[in-house]
Amino acid sequence: MCGIIGVVSHQPVNQLLYDGLQLLQHRGQDAAGIVTADGNMFHMHKNSGMVRDVFRTRDMRNLVGNAGVAQVRYPTAGSAASSAEAQPFYVNSPFGIVLAHNGNLTNTERLQEEIFRQDLRHVNTGSDSEVLLNVLAHELNAAVKDHRLTVEAVFEAVAGVHRRCQGSYAVVAMIAGFGLVAFRDPFGIRPLVIGKQESEAGTEWMVASESVTLDAMGFRLERDVQPGEAIVVTLDGHFFNCKCIEGAQLNPCIFEYVYFARPDSVIDGISVYESRLRMGEYLAEKIKRQFGHLKIDVVIPIPDTSRPSALQLANRLGIDYREGFIKNRYIGRTFIMPGQGVRRKSVRQKLNAMALEFKGKNVLLVDDSIVRGTTSREIIQMAREAGARSVYFASASPPVRFPNVYGIDMPTRAELLATGRTDEEIAREIGADAVIYQDLPDLIAAVQGLNPNIKRFDASCFDGHYITGNVSEEYLARLEAQRSGASSASASLPTRQMHLNLSTV
Repeated sequence: MCGIIGVVSHQPVNQLLYDGLQLLQHRGQDAAGIVTADGNMFHMHKNSGMVRDVFRTRDMRNLVGNAGVAQVRYPTAGSAASSAEAQPFYVNSPFGIVLAHNGNLTNTERLQEEIFRQDLRHVNTGSDSEVLLNVLAHELNAAVKDHRLTVEAVFEAVAGVHRRCQGSYAVVAMIAGFGLVAFRDPFGIRPLVIGKQESEAGTEWMVASESVTLDAMGFRLERDVQPGEAIVVTLDGHFFNCKCIEGAQLNPCIFEYVYFARPDSVIDGISVYESRLRMGEYLAEKIKRQFGHLKIDVVIPIPDTSRPSALQLANRLGIDYREGFIKNRYIGRTFIMPGQGVRRKSVRQKLNAMALEFKGKNVLLVDDSIVRGTTSREIIQMAREAGARSVYFASASPPVRFPNVYGIDMPTRAELLATGRTDEEIAREIGADAVIYQDLPDLIAAVQGLNPNIKRFDASCFDGHYITGNVSEEYLARLEAQRSGASSASASLPTRQMHLNLSTV
């Protein structure tokens, strides 16, 4: 999972991009990068780490220009946690292009072979994003007539990307001396929104993974980039758009609403916060139907994502809602931290239980999901040590039984707690007196009810149905093997900073 931003302004954008990345920090803590465009020159700075650690004052001074793209990243399955794979990526032909990508291609190996043998291009990392950039560059070179770059040529090139690339991709790119390009895969799996603001110098545009970035930066949310659509914003602020492939249909990832997106974002016309409230309502109804025999004294959320669901659940059940865990906000999110040992150690650094809310009570803990179960087990043990009489554990989402191949670094099937286990077995595994999962139809109804125009969601980590249709058992086995190999090694390279003089387009 990553967060991406693209901006065309009439004033310097370095601070704007930096602040925007901080608002998207929850989408990736492995690496960060910014590229600004000043005429025909790109200025790049990227490295591993959090936004606040990657950029220093001297770096920001060098990021001059009124347009740019930026990304925060964490590595998807099988990829290295290395500054060599920090984004944006750059190619110098044709014209000079930088690109940042959120998602994951599912036909990367085939594309790598095509790029090498047919396109005669070279990729320098194992990143599917660098592959995507080279596919775009090749298609753009083929679309350009008489060495003259046009908006129509860009749209033709994006159509070529759609024909060749499979998987999920929300993309922001900058073409030197020309402008911003943004596009979304034909299923719209990963989010991408468009905003604009009016300044004295004219209209300014921003494209970002989540609407919270637009809100905080003073841009007005216009709409989402549609599946299969591309937009172009020239450096003088002119906006163009085109549906580049027939038959595209919106199938957004439902896990964005469960966990990843910020609650104050609106994605594909759906308030993330409101969707989480509705998840709590549906979960409360299930508890009434199937778990009415449980004597629950208090509902306590696992901070922070599950708070809206837990609050609404408690209201529907008429049970007290309490904050029983205090979160240390200076510790990274355990879900995206590599290694079980690190994960176990981090839980108690991150959360502390208040005995006042647990002692002698039958407690219902509510979390957004249960993935490996390691964090859940530790939290339940903390509740018992704080004096809880009984501990029940509710998940606002269904059992996670399958890997996510569209940009979320879900574990292998062997690591997923719910794979091959009943609810009773899961409860014993994590030490709970009972486990209550949201039903998948209820989760879909909770989100879909806020935008009935969305007919289908990607819920592959829950139901194993991969909407791109090219995910085989062999593919999953290969992905899991790559993940196992990647977990035992990581690379570290120096900060990559470039100032590139490029010829006029």
